[in-house]
Amino acid sequence: MMASLVDAQFVPFLVAITLLSVTPGVDTLLVIRNTARGGLRDGVLTSLAICAGLFVHAAVSALGVSLILLQSAWAFAALKVVGAGYLVWLGIQSLRQARAGKGLPMDSVSRVAQQRVSVWRPLREGLLSNVLNPKTVVFYMAFLPQFIAPGDPALVKSLWLAGVHFVIANLWQILVAVMVGGASSWLARPAFSRWLNGVTGGVLVALGIKLALTRQPA
Repeated sequence: MMASLVDAQFVPFLVAITLLSVTPGVDTLLVIRNTARGGLRDGVLTSLAICAGLFVHAAVSALGVSLILLQSAWAFAALKVVGAGYLVWLGIQSLRQARAGKGLPMDSVSRVAQQRVSVWRPLREGLLSNVLNPKTVVFYMAFLPQFIAPGDPALVKSLWLAGVHFVIANLWQILVAVMVGGASSWLARPAFSRWLNGVTGGVLVALGIKLALTRQPA
C-alpha cells in the first residue's frame, strides 16, 4: 500500500503543495488575524481547523474521481488535462501578482488588540473559512487527480495526499503564528510577495505543462 501512496508523482505533489502552502493568502491572513486577536493559542487552533477542512475536500474530490473512473479512462485523462491547465492558470495568476508587486494588506491586522475569546471561535472560523471556500473545492477537484493513477484507490490516495498537505500547511501556519509579531510586516513587504509569487507561478506553470505531457500508466 505504501508503495502506491509514495509513487513517482509524490515529489512533484510535495513541491507544488509546499509552494502553495507558503504563498500568502486567505488562510495565512486568517491565522495572523486570529493570533493578533487572541494570541498563539488562537493562531494554532485556527490553523488546525483550516487544515482539517482539507480532508472534507479530499473526500469530495475522491468521490468525483471515483465516478469518473467508473465511466471511462478517456474521461479520467480529460480531467487530468483540465487539471493541468488549471495549475498553469494558477501559475499565471501568481506571475501576474508578482508583476503587480503588492504585499498583503496586513497593517490593520497587526494593530488588532489581543482579546480572550472562546476556544470554539478560532476553530469555527478556521473550519468554515476552508470548507465553505469554493476556490478550495475547485482546486482539490482539479489538483488531486493529477497525482492519482487509474489503478489507485481514489479515496485512500486522496486522504493520504490531504494528510501530507495538512502537515505542511500546519507547519507553515503555526510558524507564522509563532512569529506573528514580525511575520505580518514581513509577509506584507512587496519585494517578498513579488519574489514568492514569481517563484510559485513559474513552478506551477512548469508543473502543469509537465503533468499534461506525462502519460499515466494504464
